[in-house]
Amino acid sequence: MVSVNLLAQEIAEDMMDYSEELQVEVIQTESGAYIIDAGINADGSILAGEYVTEICLGGLGSASVASAQYGDLTLPVIHVSTNYPPISTLGAQFAGWRITDENGKYVGMGSGPARALALKPKNLYKKIEYEDDAEVAVLFLEANKLPKDNVVKIIADACGVEPSNVYIIVAPANSIVGSIQISGRVVETGIHKISEVGLDPKKIKYANGVAPIAPVHPDPTVAMGRTNDMIIFAGHVNLFVEADNDDELKSHVEKTPSSMSKSYGKPFYETFREANFDFYQIDAGVFAPASILVNNIKTGNTFRAGRIDINLLKKTIGI
Repeated sequence: MVSVNLLAQEIAEDMMDYSEELQVEVIQTESGAYIIDAGINADGSILAGEYVTEICLGGLGSASVASAQYGDLTLPVIHVSTNYPPISTLGAQFAGWRITDENGKYVGMGSGPARALALKPKNLYKKIEYEDDAEVAVLFLEANKLPKDNVVKIIADACGVEPSNVYIIVAPANSIVGSIQISGRVVETGIHKISEVGLDPKKIKYANGVAPIAPVHPDPTVAMGRTNDMIIFAGHVNLFVEADNDDELKSHVEKTPSSMSKSYGKPFYETFREANFDFYQIDAGVFAPASILVNNIKTGNTFRAGRIDINLLKKTIGI
């Protein structure tokens, strides 16, 4: 079985070797862990955003930034592809590990391959029948400050590795790397949503997708809303699956787009504000791509659902 942590370690070390070119900063803590600052004190870069997205995918996917037309609007976009959809997205990229220190003073959302060592959350790893056993842990933290050694120890202990074998990449949502890596979750959101409505994720053989990259906003909460909206209003995913029943597959596809959620219809920041900034008051089904197309390899039939909403896309970025 492939190791998402060992594959991601290679990319992390490439980032460290080319830190100046990528406009990131590398810090080694007293415990020996490596922290890659990709947007806290460092500027980060477009290329760093591609690297971080591929780290989050556990080295089992590719990410590239280009441009695309949305009506009369040209935006930067990120293309993501993977030949290991369940492992790379649900087993690595899914943001399923909330990291806090013992005093609650540090908070970060963890994603990436270290989750496959800590099994965060366990039920997801049971569903995809995967876990890693590497002696190295690589984690991405979406956070507003850099972690210290007490946070490193929490991560190392949960992963069963030495602190000196921990690599942590950090960037906030309101940074260029933050914008890129959040849009880079477009395939993951599609796979997570379609698996939640009934499709066995292990039946997904190949996947790719594209989403616009949000213009960076200095306010972290506004940035969080914008970045999610790139997927919710304009993300598209293609899946190639091996399903036995086309009728069931068609039903799963129809339930997947973000527009099927009761929370759909306005910029996410507005929805979040109306919910008093309480995520639990928002339907989780809205975290899905705007459109999806699924090809059943077994039958040759293809199903699609959802649509890209250019008006809402423009509204969320203020155009």
